[in-house]
This record gives sequence, structure tokens and C-alpha cells, in this order.
Amino acid sequence: MKNILVTTDFSDNSKAGLLFALQLAAQSKFQLTFFHVYHVLTPTAWDVVRIKEYEKEQVEIIQDKLNKFVEKIYKKLGLQQSNISCIIKSSVLPQSCIMEYAADNKFDLICISTRGAGTIERFLGTNTGNLINHSDVPVIAVPHKYKSKAVTSIMYASDLANLEKELKNVVGFAKPLKAKVELLHFTSPLETIIDPEIIKVAVKRFSKYDIKLNIKNTDLVKTLVSNIEAALKKSKPSMLIMFTEQNRSLFQKLFLSGKSAAYSFETTVPLLVFNKS
Repeated sequence: MKNILVTTDFSDNSKAGLLFALQLAAQSKFQLTFFHVYHVLTPTAWDVVRIKEYEKEQVEIIQDKLNKFVEKIYKKLGLQQSNISCIIKSSVLPQSCIMEYAADNKFDLICISTRGAGTIERFLGTNTGNLINHSDVPVIAVPHKYKSKAVTSIMYASDLANLEKELKNVVGFAKPLKAKVELLHFTSPLETIIDPEIIKVAVKRFSKYDIKLNIKNTDLVKTLVSNIEAALKKSKPSMLIMFTEQNRSLFQKLFLSGKSAAYSFETTVPLLVFNKS
């Protein structure tokens, strides 16, 4: 059974991450832990005893708020709460707290809602962007407008490097959901042309899972993100999977080139990002 850490700040936008996690749990055996990071501010004039009493009181209030927040979503969807946990932790650094808790407790995935952020530079500064760039645990970024629906198809965007290892992760995620997988690869002018049949043979050798190949020539007029978005619109998958090297951000590699700063990045489907290393 895989464990998912589902983060929330109690906002309406954060509900998307909860809805997607619940959808995954409805399709397969996922254990969900709903997680909120808080920080209690106290006046400097208070003595230690008063501060401790106030903090204890606030912890009870915040824990109750998380319990009710989760309960309300389950009730709205007509679901029974089972095999879940609601955890709160105190920290002035929410992202670090999330990553540390997920790693220390051996979570398989972190699920977080994202609103997008306009330009790429702004997105890199968001909680979601920082989690993706630094977390050892794979991160699912769910667009805030996400509506619950079955995960039936997954697009896996690949540069074909480390194909065997990546396919193992992709299939490991897709198989329990009984979701179809489409491998998307864009060729570039600097890349040696690879016969699609060779890729097909490699995919079959590395995985017995039925995977559809979608090999496309890069439209040089567009940025890579625009090419991927065009493929998403055409295939309409339930979600997208990518891999990144964290010493060089996924978004730097994909989007920081030429006119890319003029484009906005906002996930249109849930995005699962694995660390290549």
C-alpha cells in the first residue's frame, strides 16, 4: 500500500490536492495522511507559562480545524473516512517541514494544489515549485481547478534517458490504477534520429505494460512547454508524469530558453514529478 502526504492550508484552492488524492484512493490502495503546517505567533511580552498555554490551545483549535476540513470534503463527496490520518506540525518553514516529514516517515508521494504563477520565475518561487525542485519524495502538483474524475490515462513525457528506471516508476504508478500509458518524446535538431521501432523494442524489453508511443518532431517556433501543452490538448490524458534532475531544475531545463519567459506555466492536468536520481 502506497502512502500519500496530502498538504493543505485550508484554502479553497488547496481542496484540489485533496480531491485528487481521494480519487487515487478510490481506484487503488492508497493510505492518505492530510497534513497542515502552522506557526503560532505570540507577543514577546508574554511569559513562558502563558505562551505554552496559548500554544496548547491553538494546537487543539488547528487540529480540530484540519479534522473538520477533511471531514467536510468526504461528506460532500459521500465518502466514508477510512485508513486516513490528520497531522499538524509547527514550523516557520512549511516547505522544509513537508519535505522532512515525508522523507522521515517514508511517504511514497506528496500531493499539493497549485494555482500556477504567471511567469516561470514566479512559479519557481512557489511552494509547489520549491517542493518539486528539492523534495526526495515524488510530488504531485494538482491544478486548483481540478474536478474529480477517474485516472484512466497517463502521459509520460520522456527524454529517453534512463528509460528502464523511469518506466519502472511510471508503470508502478499506472498499473494499480489500470491506467493507459502514452510515452511522449520530442525529437530535436541536435538529437540523433532514432527509429521509433527501436524505442518500441526498448519499451517492451523494459516493461511488459502496454505503452503507446508518441514520437513528435519539435515545433521550433514554440517552446517545449507549448509543445507539451499541445500534446496534452490532443491526447487529453488524466495526468502527466515527468522526471527531473534536481541539481538543475525541471523548469530551468524545459522552459528557460529564448522567449520562454513570455509564456505562462499553469498545469492543466495533475503533474507527477519524479527525481531522476
